Amino acid sequence: MRRLHELEARRLKLMARCEQQRLEIAYRIAELSPAAQLSNLTRRAPTSAASHPLAWLMSLATVIFMIRERRIVGLLGKVTAGMALLSRATTVVRLLRQLRSLSGAAR
Repeated sequence: MRRLHELEARRLKLMARCEQQRLEIAYRIAELSPAAQLSNLTRRAPTSAASHPLAWLMSLATVIFMIRERRIVGLLGKVTAGMALLSRATTVVRLLRQLRSLSGAAR
């Protein structure tokens, strides 16, 4: 009889543990739903945006882009060309700096 009571007690513990795990899995699956993810993002958004100035800049750029799309597209080409020129200029400056350091080391 004692063994039967031990087994029954163990069975009840295991069933309670299974129920706890089932509830945890159900909670995690509910967190994966799009509505839950959206609510998590909206709850976190004010604190994360306030602490990241880049988020503010991206938001402002998005609003400007939506308002003045044609101007922004034209400006985008100019900015891209400017970045390409800047990239080439930094490469040339870096090369000149290396050449100066080599000529200084040779002396």
